[in-house]
Amino acid sequence: MQLTGGSHPCFGRLEFQHLSSWYTVCDPDFDLQDAKVVCRQLGCGIPVEEPRGAAFGKGGGQVWSKKINCTGDESDFGQCLRSSTEEQNCNHETDVGLKCFWYTDSRLVGGPDSCSGRVELQYLSEWGTVYDASWDMRAASVLCRQLQCGSAVAVPGQAWFGEGRGRIWADVFECQGNETHLSQCAVSSWSRAACSHGRDAGLICNGSKSLSALNGTVRLSGDSGCEGQVEVYYQLTWSRVLMDSWSFREASVVCRQLGCGSAVRLYSSSLSGTGDSDVCLTGYQCSGSESHLVNCSDQQTLSCNFGTQMSIECSNHRSIRLVGDAGGCAGRLEVLHQGSWGTVCGDSWDLKDAQVVCRQLQCGTALRDPVPTFFGPGTGFIWLDEVDCEGNETSLWDCPSAPRGQNDCVHKEDVGVVCSEYKEIKLADGCCGQLEVFYNGTWGNVCVNQMDTNTVSLICQHLNCGKSGTVSNSWSRLKGAPNWLDNLKCRPHDSTLWQCPSSNWGNYNCDEGEVAQITCDGHLPLRLRGGSSECSGRVELWHDDSWGTVCDDSWDLRDAQVVCRQLGCGTALEAHGNSAFGRGTGTIWLNEVNCRGDELHLWDCPHSLQEQRSCSHKEDAGVTCAGSSLLKAKTGIPATSTTTKNVVLFSKGPSIPFVVFLVLGSLLFLLLVIIAVQLYQNRLLKRALYQEGLTPLRDTIYEEIEYNLTRGETYRALHKGSVLSEELPSGYEDVEDSKGDPLSEKSEREVKDDDDDAVITEKIAENLSGSGLMVTGGRSEDYDDVEGIEQSPRVLLGARALTILPPGEGPPEPDQTDYDDVGRRD
Repeated sequence: MQLTGGSHPCFGRLEFQHLSSWYTVCDPDFDLQDAKVVCRQLGCGIPVEEPRGAAFGKGGGQVWSKKINCTGDESDFGQCLRSSTEEQNCNHETDVGLKCFWYTDSRLVGGPDSCSGRVELQYLSEWGTVYDASWDMRAASVLCRQLQCGSAVAVPGQAWFGEGRGRIWADVFECQGNETHLSQCAVSSWSRAACSHGRDAGLICNGSKSLSALNGTVRLSGDSGCEGQVEVYYQLTWSRVLMDSWSFREASVVCRQLGCGSAVRLYSSSLSGTGDSDVCLTGYQCSGSESHLVNCSDQQTLSCNFGTQMSIECSNHRSIRLVGDAGGCAGRLEVLHQGSWGTVCGDSWDLKDAQVVCRQLQCGTALRDPVPTFFGPGTGFIWLDEVDCEGNETSLWDCPSAPRGQNDCVHKEDVGVVCSEYKEIKLADGCCGQLEVFYNGTWGNVCVNQMDTNTVSLICQHLNCGKSGTVSNSWSRLKGAPNWLDNLKCRPHDSTLWQCPSSNWGNYNCDEGEVAQITCDGHLPLRLRGGSSECSGRVELWHDDSWGTVCDDSWDLRDAQVVCRQLGCGTALEAHGNSAFGRGTGTIWLNEVNCRGDELHLWDCPHSLQEQRSCSHKEDAGVTCAGSSLLKAKTGIPATSTTTKNVVLFSKGPSIPFVVFLVLGSLLFLLLVIIAVQLYQNRLLKRALYQEGLTPLRDTIYEEIEYNLTRGETYRALHKGSVLSEELPSGYEDVEDSKGDPLSEKSEREVKDDDDDAVITEKIAENLSGSGLMVTGGRSEDYDDVEGIEQSPRVLLGARALTILPPGEGPPEPDQTDYDDVGRRD
């Protein structure tokens, strides 16, 4: 038996299997007693509504036309099918629908009467308390109405009415506030943060006969219950609070008491509040760690005319959201401004900005790339640009930014954020393999403990792999990976995997050989069709209950690599476009796929998942993989065989490692060329020095150096293009050496030494003349202060410096300032 066509397994059209055939039920005489048996057998609690007239759509197959006759106590619906009375006018227009609710009862405990106290809900036959972070004013108003206690006036958290016992239910009821029963509210996913009875939610309805229980309670006047003007119940009336005595410490206590997270903003409110009197409260002084406002210093009363009233915003007031992930901790960032949701431009956006978003949403910390998701562009307004957070702010609104709505951005620049509380699951080999979960930036294992058919069914449905499967234990393939989840056991009414109860994250009692391995019975989410084997063909994927194709825009070898890996077909050989394997049919589901190549599944790549109206089937993408597929052995899906048509290889260009290798190789080649040139020039110089009698010059050089060092004096002179001769040029008669003696009085031996040096210089010049180099001579110390000469390559021969200049250049003309220490008298 099953309920189909609804939002989860406890809502839908009633169908049952009898003698291998499926039947729907005719509705004329289907009543509450019949519904009780169905809901009980499905593990869905109690019936809350029996919509008529094929409210969940028309079924297929046969209609059970005989009368259903249950007393309400049967354990099996088959016991109600024994009547032979035929119903009249039965067809699929009259198919029965049913809504069951798993919380079979509710109560308020620990208060002065039945309309105030700790919130407790009964799941099937087990009672448990409610986590205060999952409970707000709107859900509280629905429960007050359900209990016939009027409307809610306060929702004190932090075990205001004492700590309960047993289970703690963490389901989040997303009510509008006008429902008459909690079963009419949507139930969202929840975080597996550690809960304790110290966070049990309380509720006070206005139908309570003893409102003294309200004393010290607090509320915020906004619609969400986590933002607005502060009002405290004091001496049987709701009083506003003056702003003069408040800081973030007091505001933090209020947000904590209401289960609304932390305080993110304080602001003044108008005089026209919702308080019951003109008397305001002041004088509160808190340390910031108290659980309730009554634990702070005593307050005093004062006329509201003496100051402005206090309003605060807590972090759970959702003025920002992440769109794209059901858990709300990953997605495209959107902010609420002027009553409309809009996006945030990526200009100047960095990890510090993302950190503030994750903190404000209570989604942990911001993750760096890579993360296995992509959220695409938004629509409507782009409200924020040039956001510049420090990273320690409690709200995105505290960060500097450009004026709201003023930017030059387009939606392809919309910011996406992924926080550590973002979660995703996968099976290692597509629709079979070890179950792995992504949490806190890391893939980890799920233990097999307590996992049953309901859990496996929901996992397979979550992955588009059918509606059922089998589970077994296996050894972990992820060496060193954390065991993220244990005791994961879904209830019949859970519509998403993240609503299923389990141990807290990282709290497990299993070893490496107890990792869950699941094989789903349904379709693979990905397949190849039209090729010569199961590892080549047109790429098709399963989405929204139908097979569709992929558009070849931006399709390349890296995308094909992910497909081949996901299908167990080895390495990708080619990426095909232009319907190389024939044109597909149905919807074109994907376009602009942009994989890095190392993803495990095609879903992990950036993509646009929707009906692609800009493509046609003549652009269907295909792949050819190298290996033989494991699909046939794992799933029994037969391969199709057709002739492979002409293929077109698409490529986005060389990969990043190849580009890096090319650049480094080019630099290395350039360096080798430079070294080779230097070696060749050095070889020419050596050849010049060792030709025609210059080989014994080494001895002569060392003798000359020893002579000069022994003598202990150095002559300084300047000469242009030739050696110093016996006769000084005109104008240098008064030039002195370093000791002040005139150079004109040089000894005969010194002049002879200079002549020897000149001969050596001339011979070197002759040998180097063939290379196009020019040699100028002069003593090495003669050029110490001449800037132009000093920058040219020189060879030291005895006391003479040879300056080697490139072809076509002559020796530089020294400036007059270069002779400062030569000692020219005039």
